[in-house]
Amino acid sequence: MADGSSVGEGASANEPPIIEVRDLRIAYGGKPALQGASFDVYRHEIFGIIGPANSGKTSFLRALNRMDEFNPGMEVGGSIRINGKDVNEWRNVYALRSRIGVVFPLPVGLPLSVYDNVAFSPRLRGVRRKAELDDVVERCLTRAALWDEVKDRLDSLGSLLSGGQQQRLTIARALSQEPELLLLDEFSIAVDPVTTMRIEDVLKDLRSELTIVLVTNLVQQARRLADRTAFFLMGEVVEIGATEDLFERKVQDERTTGYIEGRFG
Repeated sequence: MADGSSVGEGASANEPPIIEVRDLRIAYGGKPALQGASFDVYRHEIFGIIGPANSGKTSFLRALNRMDEFNPGMEVGGSIRINGKDVNEWRNVYALRSRIGVVFPLPVGLPLSVYDNVAFSPRLRGVRRKAELDDVVERCLTRAALWDEVKDRLDSLGSLLSGGQQQRLTIARALSQEPELLLLDEFSIAVDPVTTMRIEDVLKDLRSELTIVLVTNLVQQARRLADRTAFFLMGEVVEIGATEDLFERKVQDERTTGYIEGRFG
């Protein structure tokens, strides 16, 4: 496996990585999903992950956030370090997850108003002053390119928004955690192309504030967004490199080119 050393705008390979993955092994009921993965993710980069279904992409995101604790059949070996600390060393898993915002393929809103969806996490952190909550809600909805569309109906149920708006609300809620990492798992599956492009513009802007790990089944989306891209295949991290290098065939494994060109997957 090749691990490209080029990093994106605002990121530096000379700085300690924010994520260090070493010999990561994931299995479900003894059946391997990811085997021997080792790579780094740098601060302020968009790190793309592409590959066919059942290649271990989502399993990697679950391991990052210790979501294996919700799945008794999921076994994780090796190590993942965030800011130099192994994720399993966190006694309070909720403190770890508070640093990691997650956006799933389908919008997962709380059965609350638009306002309360975004204010939920700040309230858990102890924010009580309405003026402060108002500021957080407006700021996060603005960063998610949603404020202008919902500012006059903040008291309406989030579930009444369109699918694309609900997905942006999910991003706003993730941002309200003030995370260091934002994990996106095929966020555009249920979103129309126009909204997808709007969210992509949001992600480009967010790169300056946090680190993004983007799992996508759309290889051209990875090309538009990712500074570096990893190709996962059947539980193996085949190759990692600067995204343009992968798309310009400056690769070490022909399987990468085959997948990018649509010959399989």
